[in-house]
Amino acid sequence: MGKLKGKAEQVKGRTKEEIGSMTDDKSMEMKGKEQKVKGRVEESAADAAARMRRMGEKKR
Repeated sequence: MGKLKGKAEQVKGRTKEEIGSMTDDKSMEMKGKEQKVKGRVEESAADAAARMRRMGEKKR
């Protein structure tokens, strides 16, 4: 579920960033960039957790 939520955050961030860019709203643009990064981190964390689960299952 974390990977999907991370992707969704990236899309929302990209949208905010584009709207901020089009309207010359630097604050919104920066918030969008921040949200994209948070989404990437969440997606990466979910990937790492899944890899750890798979590694644990292989050791059994």
